Amino acid sequence: MRLWHYSLLSILPKSQLLAQWRELNSIFAKEDRHILINYMYDYSKDDLFAYTQLVMHEMRARNINIRTLDKMERYFDDGPFEKVTHPFVRHHNEEYFEICYFNLKEKFMRGQKDFDAARYEALTKMYEVIRLSLCNKQT
Repeated sequence: MRLWHYSLLSILPKSQLLAQWRELNSIFAKEDRHILINYMYDYSKDDLFAYTQLVMHEMRARNINIRTLDKMERYFDDGPFEKVTHPFVRHHNEEYFEICYFNLKEKFMRGQKDFDAARYEALTKMYEVIRLSLCNKQT
């Protein structure tokens, strides 16, 4: 279970995006605890709501049908929520971006069927921008 870095949602392969929706629904249904997502419980629901909206936006942009919103609606029935521009900001930082990048890079290298060269190139370009930004901060 993983909540991908929010800035990577637009370039995730379809299988990872669909898995992200399943993982969110698992959280909505049971408030799962897992070592890779436990950090999210240190944030308000505002962050998870914003993250969920980003995932849904990306799914809709790719014409992926979201069959049911029942679990999500029940989970967030105590809204409205504050607008959050960067969900999980303390955790979804440059280091976490890099962790997610290398996870996705391995999926491409191992030949994941729905991970084409154009998507990988977009991922690599995004990674280079992040690296340059980090280098500039250190100098």
